[in-house]
Amino acid sequence: MTHRPPLAAVAVLSAAALGYELLLLRLFAIIQWHHFAYLAISVALLGIGAAGTFVTLARRPLLAAYPGSFSLAAAGFAVAAVACFAAAERVPFNALEIAWNPAQFIGLAAIYVLLLLPFFCAATALCIAYSSFGRHIPQLYGADILGAGLGSLGLLAVLFVLHPADALRVIFALGLAAAGLAAWPAAKGRASAFALAALAGPWLLPAPALELVVSDYKDLSQALRVKGARVVAQRTSPLGVVTVVESPQAPLRHAPGLSLNAAAGPPAQLGLFVDGQGAGAVTRHDGNMAPLAYLRDTTSALPYHLLKRPRVLVLGAGAGADVLQALLHGAQRVDAVELDGQIAALVQQDLAEFSGRPYSASGVHLHIADARGFAAAGRENFDLIQVALLDSFGSSAAGLGSLNESHLYTVEALEGYLQRLAPDGLLAFTRWVSLPPRDSLRLFATALAALERRGISEPGRSLAMIRGWNTSTLLIRNGAFSTADIAALKDFCRQRSFDIAHVDGITAKEANIFNLLERDDFVAGTRALLGPDRQDFVERYKFELTPATDDRPYFFHFFRWRTLPELLELRSRGGLPPLDWGYPVLVMALVQAVAVSLLLILLPLALSGTRHAFAAAPENLRRRVPGYFLALGLGFMAIEIPLLQRFTLFLSHPLYAAAIVLSAFLVFAGLGARFSGRLAPTARWPFIAIALTTGVYALLLPALLAGAMSLALGWKILLTLLLIAPLAFCLGMPFPLGLAVVATHAAPLVPWAWGINGFASVVATLLATLLAIHWGHAAVLLLAIVLYGLAAWQFPRERAS
Repeated sequence: MTHRPPLAAVAVLSAAALGYELLLLRLFAIIQWHHFAYLAISVALLGIGAAGTFVTLARRPLLAAYPGSFSLAAAGFAVAAVACFAAAERVPFNALEIAWNPAQFIGLAAIYVLLLLPFFCAATALCIAYSSFGRHIPQLYGADILGAGLGSLGLLAVLFVLHPADALRVIFALGLAAAGLAAWPAAKGRASAFALAALAGPWLLPAPALELVVSDYKDLSQALRVKGARVVAQRTSPLGVVTVVESPQAPLRHAPGLSLNAAAGPPAQLGLFVDGQGAGAVTRHDGNMAPLAYLRDTTSALPYHLLKRPRVLVLGAGAGADVLQALLHGAQRVDAVELDGQIAALVQQDLAEFSGRPYSASGVHLHIADARGFAAAGRENFDLIQVALLDSFGSSAAGLGSLNESHLYTVEALEGYLQRLAPDGLLAFTRWVSLPPRDSLRLFATALAALERRGISEPGRSLAMIRGWNTSTLLIRNGAFSTADIAALKDFCRQRSFDIAHVDGITAKEANIFNLLERDDFVAGTRALLGPDRQDFVERYKFELTPATDDRPYFFHFFRWRTLPELLELRSRGGLPPLDWGYPVLVMALVQAVAVSLLLILLPLALSGTRHAFAAAPENLRRRVPGYFLALGLGFMAIEIPLLQRFTLFLSHPLYAAAIVLSAFLVFAGLGARFSGRLAPTARWPFIAIALTTGVYALLLPALLAGAMSLALGWKILLTLLLIAPLAFCLGMPFPLGLAVVATHAAPLVPWAWGINGFASVVATLLATLLAIHWGHAAVLLLAIVLYGLAAWQFPRERAS
């Protein structure tokens, strides 16, 4: 082979492919729901493994046509990335119907096939490069991983400037650029054509190809169906697309937990949507508090009737309703924490005349920060910490957050909030009412665990919970509720027709009075959780109520398999209660990924055209290749995913975590891959280093990061890089070491081995999430140690040792 390895083309194409994968997650969050993005993209990523199978079967003609075959595949990726997504979003499919309408699986299958094609094209090009330059595998893999790391970082930067749909132009250009770079040494004219297309093509894409077709069943779509409704403002960032809607003919009325006894409703409001899902409302305010009187009659107003002129911390301030409520009740100071600066900018700047700029009111201080990180870093104490109602009722009822990691509602989080309370201060959570109760009871159980870890012997005396017709509010006192507190609480509920779910000393006659339930599972549940048989109740309950922890931060995962037959029976009768469908979808995606992976891994062995090439390879090598590359693919993701979660909490911002952790992992792994070219094939110290470092991190990292939470952001980033670098550097070595041995002694097996590793990575992404839900991230890290031990044992050798 006279050509030089296409390192630049590989890096650019890898950056484009990973950028496209991350972009699809954002695009699906907008047009559908995020957990179906897991399903669709996991199967689409099987295109990587499928490319390995394809190159194995068509190896000779593809290598003979290099670099034209690489350029054609890279250009195919560029075109397919735009065209296939445009086609996929127009496939008739409603994610919410999939539980009861089998016809939706046809649409889902079509989406699978369409999204598989871009990844298949990109992976085919990369696999051709690996197969063509077996002697340069460390350099190729280094360029591949380095490019992926820079691609993840670059996409986040792009999303600060461009709408996600317009970011497809960048992916298109990068794919064509990779095609041109690969073609340049042998066909400069063709390369120039690709370069021209990369420069001009993104601006010539037809408008329909970049138009987002949002599901008719998302909140934003429903709101815009109202006559006269229109979008009045919109901002975008990597955190989401924030949209504001005006509906003058059918005025919006957003007042969660408002008493049915309330004398008046809210003033004029504008609907606020993030990625098409309801996220509250912007309320008209001109400084006059009288129109805000309705905020006295919601369940979330309870703490203000137990405190006088409190110092308030609002976590998740959003459009400012909780800030207005605090000001209405005479708060002497309000610190409002909001993660998404675009929401604050819309309220304060774009809609300033309408909103009255609530964050500029006297005594209000706005902080653009992560709620958990802000609480951990500060030192000032508050009389009231209000955790806002952050999700819409529809999202909550449908279980659309069940796969989301939420560090707001873990035992450790509640401990941190309680440390920021002044003596006799209150921590307040408001959640939507669901029947049978799910998050309300799980939050109650989490509060009990947090109080017990603080040494409170009678935690029931520090807890109170009330419910209205659609929200419940839980209060946690830094101390015990006094007799006067309990009397004030009962009076508050009586005047507003709210029901008491728990307060110390409540009797059966005082519960379930206004919002009548045939069976009051709120009272029964809180009593069971406070009783001696708490664990038995948690295990027998229909939904998962085990307190969430930082190691298992899936607060919104309520699904239990033993409840499924009952739910399906209800479905057969024409009804289907709310269920967190994200979890079953994750399991379905895993089963599909395993089935397709096995089929495509075994396919080359079943065809006579490739069977002879396999037979010519050393027997010991043939036996070890599948186990080695399968273990590597599973093990790498089993380390990366838990550590991404750990550092997301530590850096206190999902964007910083995604940009720094993911890119650092890939960049340092790429450097490790380049370094592996200097090692002897028999080197085993990288496996030992990976196992030891991972074991130490599994046991000690949570405590180390918790102790460093108060550091300034710059020091946090530096510490993150120092912790990731050595492990990622070692993680980059095993794959090129093994693939180089295969290239030397059994070149036809190179694309097959590459495909096996790709299949394993897809399966591992889903499996690691599933295992973390049940056993925690530390257990997944320990499993990774076992997998790398298996990989070391199965390292490809020409002959048995």
